[in-house]
Amino acid sequence: MTLDLAAIYRDLHAHPELAFQEHRTAGIVAGHLESLGYAVTTGIAGTGVVGVLSNGDGPTVLLRADIDGLPVREQTGLAYASTDRGVDHDGTEVPLMHACGHDVHVTCLLGAAERLAETAAEWSGTLVVLFQPAEEWGGGAERMVEDGLYDRVPRPDVVLGQHVAPFPAGFAGLHAGVAMAAADSIDITLHGSGGHGSRPETTIDPVYLAANVVARLQGIVAREIAPADSAVVTVGQIHAGTKNNIIPPLAELGLSVRTLDEAVREKVLGGIERITRAEAAASGSPAPPEIVYAERFPLTVNEPAATARTFAALTAALGEGRVIDPGPVAGSEDVSVLATEADAPLVFWFLGGFDPALFSDFLATGRLPEDVPSNHSPHFGPIIEPTLSSGVAALEAAAREWLD
Repeated sequence: MTLDLAAIYRDLHAHPELAFQEHRTAGIVAGHLESLGYAVTTGIAGTGVVGVLSNGDGPTVLLRADIDGLPVREQTGLAYASTDRGVDHDGTEVPLMHACGHDVHVTCLLGAAERLAETAAEWSGTLVVLFQPAEEWGGGAERMVEDGLYDRVPRPDVVLGQHVAPFPAGFAGLHAGVAMAAADSIDITLHGSGGHGSRPETTIDPVYLAANVVARLQGIVAREIAPADSAVVTVGQIHAGTKNNIIPPLAELGLSVRTLDEAVREKVLGGIERITRAEAAASGSPAPPEIVYAERFPLTVNEPAATARTFAALTAALGEGRVIDPGPVAGSEDVSVLATEADAPLVFWFLGGFDPALFSDFLATGRLPEDVPSNHSPHFGPIIEPTLSSGVAALEAAAREWLD
């Protein structure tokens, strides 16, 4: 049997599903794995799928792909663009799109699973292919572990994975050590005392309080974090009020925090809580602010020795000079949960997904063209080839490096 990877990719791209709702995707994955001879377990954390191919004595290698889409209205203009809609976790109807390339990840892992099954006479060990729900929501890997993942499948000796990114197809990016940032999403509710806009003296204005909090938060990175360290504090949402002449009783902020060091992370989060509470007290807020941590992603740390070994395998598969070191990236992932729980090294790399012709100066300058859409953009549309063939080759080569 030969999987038509391009057809699988187009179908997945056209029909994305939100976190923990990936029932159609999980069914497609399970069906293909069963046809390839894998022992398949479904329903882990609801929609997670794992296939196991036991092939004699040797190491256990886990290859991971995430499977969920995003609430984004696609604007790529592709013939197979998504027009699907779904209902998010708040009950709101939203457009759906694979705006982060998880359709690429699923397709490449299916292709690698096929290649490794067809060539089982050339290696020995146990191959675990894991299709994880809810990476975008920040809880899929943890939920799979909590649902008894490693009671159902063998614990791996190494965890491997990849993520498509906006650089040339045919290339890969791999960095030893901290490869991706920790991320914390924080929802803050500020309490005031509402009233008429013409009489602010009779109120405690939570909008004014929110404005001061937003301004002060930027001082954490500017004045509390050493220049040699990295941190990002973004206020992505502010919600307050219903009418121009009404001072509301509440203001809500939505924050995203990125850090590349655990000590810096704790310092930034402590600063956010301190400033928020202090500003509320300074404004005479009638109640303390509510600070709720929502999505949380750990640091993605590539074990150095395992990374060096995998770097060589990827170079052999893709070609000399086609595996680069992009340095730490401010994006976040939860794949490390799978490795930490198994006490296994992690190696996670980036896979190029865009037309190499757009990157004529890339090797010379190391800079990406500004008009190449990033992950989560409504215009994010990786080219099918050589993205898929490169992704399959990378996963196969990395797995073979660790299997006997």
